[in-house]
Amino acid sequence: MARQASAERAWSSISRFYENCKKGIQGLKGYPQFQKDCRSVEYKTSGWKLADNRKSITFSDKKGIGRLKLKGTRDLHFYQINQIKRVRLVKRADGVYVQFCIDVDRSENIEPTRKTVGLDVGLKEYYTDSDGTMVDNPKFLLRSEKVLKRSQRRVSRRVKGSKNRGKARQILGKRHLKISRQRKDHAVKLARCVVQSNDLIAYEDLRIKNMVKNHCLAKSINDASWYQFRIWVEYFAKVFSRVSVAVKPQYASQECSSCSVIVKKTLSTRTHVCKCGCLMDRDENAARNILSRGLGTVGHTGTFALDASNAWGDESSTQ
Repeated sequence: MARQASAERAWSSISRFYENCKKGIQGLKGYPQFQKDCRSVEYKTSGWKLADNRKSITFSDKKGIGRLKLKGTRDLHFYQINQIKRVRLVKRADGVYVQFCIDVDRSENIEPTRKTVGLDVGLKEYYTDSDGTMVDNPKFLLRSEKVLKRSQRRVSRRVKGSKNRGKARQILGKRHLKISRQRKDHAVKLARCVVQSNDLIAYEDLRIKNMVKNHCLAKSINDASWYQFRIWVEYFAKVFSRVSVAVKPQYASQECSSCSVIVKKTLSTRTHVCKCGCLMDRDENAARNILSRGLGTVGHTGTFALDASNAWGDESSTQ
């Protein structure tokens, strides 16, 4: 089954390439590339066996993997063997990890807050909500860039193919892995807090792929990891039976949230000033517009409604 999973992954990339060609997508079509350094292998329902105490796993596909000791805080006794649909071995810079894909429905019931919020993400602040609350951008890559450059120089100075170069590459990989985990941890905690505190969360439907074409801001945009934050907001919205809706971001910063008049601004203009007397931070004005559009989308589609207890429905937008 590990070979079947690899074949399915290869065929998926080939099918995606042909579909992109038929659709006439502009730019690169995603031509399949040879996977030179494979760092993962996936098993389905056979080729592996968990120990009775759930502390070790044995791979019996005769590839020399054998028995592996499991270290972690997750207790696998909560799940039946038939609930485990996939087992994947993933090699990271700091070791080999076993990932279990488990078929389980996760849902938590919490009291409705009767609050709604609109989120405007940015580079100066991570996001500004419609209430004026601002969350600082942690900028994990910028804070660790000096250490990364030093580690990269050490790799470049080593002879290719030597053991010292391999050690230097492993150290560099651990640095990047730490930054990746910091971003994920920040996105998960922040998304959970936002979802638990509001019944409806409206956010911009950004196209990050197009935004990073601006080479002056590409590094900062990737470091902010807005898309990862959005994914976790949508996930927790389903878990806690909240509503998350993505709205079009066009003119969210230019439009006045009070009188709907377009007020032209440059990126350096951080204050919204309108003839109607509205004076506020640029990002707060955008967040209010996002919330207004989100509420309008919910009202027009009719897919989200209040139940008898005035709590929001259990569906979540995945636009």
